[in-house]
Amino acid sequence: MASRKSLQANRANGDKYSVLLPTYNERENLPLIVWLLVKYFGESGYNYEIIVIDDGSPDGTLEVAEQLQKIYGDDKILLRPRAKKLGLGTAYIHGMKHATGNFIIIMDADLSHHVSGKCLASFLKEGDYDLVSGTRYLGSGGVYGWDLRRKLISRGANFLTQVLLRPGASDLTGSFRLYKKKVLESLVERCVSKGYVFQMEMIVRARQLNYTVGEVPISFVDRVYGESKLGGNEIVSFVKGLLTLFATT
Repeated sequence: MASRKSLQANRANGDKYSVLLPTYNERENLPLIVWLLVKYFGESGYNYEIIVIDDGSPDGTLEVAEQLQKIYGDDKILLRPRAKKLGLGTAYIHGMKHATGNFIIIMDADLSHHVSGKCLASFLKEGDYDLVSGTRYLGSGGVYGWDLRRKLISRGANFLTQVLLRPGASDLTGSFRLYKKKVLESLVERCVSKGYVFQMEMIVRARQLNYTVGEVPISFVDRVYGESKLGGNEIVSFVKGLLTLFATT
């Protein structure tokens, strides 16, 4: 629980945090992740909004989001749905257009990112970087609940990106990040990738533009509800995107 003095300081600093939550078939996870975010931001005193970008989920995720909006208020829960599944990268771009905060947090809605006060506070307090990225591969960071196949895919993808792109960051494929909004807008203008490669290109472009990148160790926990979106098509797209970045950056 934050002290009264820190609560007042957080409210007075004028900053606002827009959390982008892309969803597809996350009706079971969405209420939990929203509750955790509301709890943390409420206790810390930070000004915030949560923007849910649902891509036409057939499981009723949007209907759940509408109920959450009634509970927490339409000033805190913004719904910006799309008609169909159009990719993770474009979901972030769509959400950013509606964000009113000067800082933007992107994260998964499946509870794989450890939304504790300590973790978010690390992001929010990590110096004056242009972008802060959660990393599973430094310090106390780690992955929990994955089978050997998933671990090999993740490690292999990260190894290839390090060898080919030399990005100066330890975890390019993670999706728990904090951006200054102006920096994110600048990067999006130059980003051409879609899907999972989008996260990787954002770090590479940030380094090209001499933006400062900080890293915070995070615990990544495999989803409890629902199924992973990572399949054969996503892996093929990742390899193609990686080779494209290698050839053009």
